[in-house]
Amino acid sequence: MTDQESGNPSAGRPDESAVPGVPAVPVPPAAPTSNAVFKDVLTYGAILAIGIAIVGAVLGGVFAGWIGVTSALIGTLMAVVFLSITALSILIANRFIGSDLFVGLFFGIVLGGWLLKFVLFIVLAVVLKDQPWINPVVLFLSLIAGVIGSLVVDMVVVIRSRVPYVSDSTLPGGKR
Repeated sequence: MTDQESGNPSAGRPDESAVPGVPAVPVPPAAPTSNAVFKDVLTYGAILAIGIAIVGAVLGGVFAGWIGVTSALIGTLMAVVFLSITALSILIANRFIGSDLFVGLFFGIVLGGWLLKFVLFIVLAVVLKDQPWINPVVLFLSLIAGVIGSLVVDMVVVIRSRVPYVSDSTLPGGKR
């Protein structure tokens, strides 16, 4: 069935094959336009983490010796792991965009990532609580620097991204 004005297939109707008797080849769904944003978040987050690790290790070393260096590196690593789990889970979930179960898979994968972060944080907090080779102040400050820095990275990447308001729709005439 076609649109009367343009001759294009109507919205919501399958496109009939141009050759009678030959079924139309389904077009695989395009990757969501948000994938580039999450890849940028991971890239800039890694650059930020390297900076925080260097500054934290230097300051931790000055104020608390090798224990401060270790604490700063562990705090930075924790921040990177926790903050990248969400972006990675969304990128992984977006691979199922063509599936009939996409919405359920998407939210299940993202929720699973959040639960993983929660459990991992509790386990690390209990394990690292009274370790003699950890300076809790340096660990805390490097973790907070990672969290605040990642929020800034998220804000900058989203502001600079050029994702259209309606990103994954098909316009009449086959334009995208």
